[in-house]
Amino acid sequence: MSSVPALGVIPPGVVTLADHEAHARTRLDDNAWAYFSGGAADEITLRANRSAWDARRLHPRVLRPLAGGHTRTELLGRTLAHPVLLAPVAFQRMAHPDGELASAYAAAVQGAGLVLSTQASVPLETVAAAFLGEAQRGPLWFQLYMQHDRGFVRELVGRAERAGYEALVLTVDAPSSGARDRERRAGFRLPQGIGAVNLQGLAPLPQVALQPGQSALFDALLAMAPTWADIEWLQSLTRLPVLLKGVLHPDDARQAAALGVGGLIVSNHGGRTLDTAPATAAVLPRIVQALDGRVPVLVDGGIRRGTDILKAMALGASAVLVGKPYIYGLANAGALGVAHVLRLLRDELEIAMVLCGCRTLAEAGPGLLFTPD
Repeated sequence: MSSVPALGVIPPGVVTLADHEAHARTRLDDNAWAYFSGGAADEITLRANRSAWDARRLHPRVLRPLAGGHTRTELLGRTLAHPVLLAPVAFQRMAHPDGELASAYAAAVQGAGLVLSTQASVPLETVAAAFLGEAQRGPLWFQLYMQHDRGFVRELVGRAERAGYEALVLTVDAPSSGARDRERRAGFRLPQGIGAVNLQGLAPLPQVALQPGQSALFDALLAMAPTWADIEWLQSLTRLPVLLKGVLHPDDARQAAALGVGGLIVSNHGGRTLDTAPATAAVLPRIVQALDGRVPVLVDGGIRRGTDILKAMALGASAVLVGKPYIYGLANAGALGVAHVLRLLRDELEIAMVLCGCRTLAEAGPGLLFTPD
């Protein structure tokens, strides 16, 4: 893997995120395609994430003053050029040899935020060094899965702090993997030489002697799963804000806010964990209402257009994350492909704002959405 990502070429005719997805199918083998594009079980939630944004309608205003408008927004005490972050996606070297390094360079140049996965296939320090060197970059966050070895977690958090990460994002909606039928049909396996490099040195899960009638899931794996007490423990370890990713229920949102978390990410794991969970666009306004501005709320899942971003902001989101689309861009053209995906989204967001008579994102409120009589 090169220290600086090679420049790719955007394939002819690729002018939307859907085009990137279609072309990426020709670049990724069945193994990688099943991992990056699939969801859980019947993929009902995976499809619902997309259709829920389509179902929302914008209600444009005309003849409004728009000169001097912009896409800037505030998040956790800093100004972002636009409200798009790259969501944590594991094992990106399956999509392109430069993997997370390419995504980091692209995000930094495009002013986007980056949330690096615990299961990245490039060391967290390497990614941070690439990202932090760009003056116009967005925020750099580290996504964390709580590991069974809490001492290892403490060391991993320390590494992230020393490398310059500015927040921790704890994924809370995956105490176990979903029933990923597409991956099982493909016989998914990690290619040789690709793995979760930031978890090297983690001791294997302790072996539990199950008694007759006991469950390997409930009585072994989940005995070490995180609880609300672990949120407080994690906060005690670090000076960084801790955001929770995977919150769908208003009661969980209120409990998180009571613990003083730095923010919430409304997410159903891209439809990869619990199938038939609600679409994030449907849940987002309920979470925003429950929190009443106490902590920032971000959202991911199914965002494919600039209009989707504007709808999310109108529903009360502080920012959005995209996952699958930038992986498709990565597969198609490395760092340039990721940058192209981000540029498309930002350009489309500006167009949507102008055509809705919305000069800044601070003006994007519920009135921007059409409500049928």
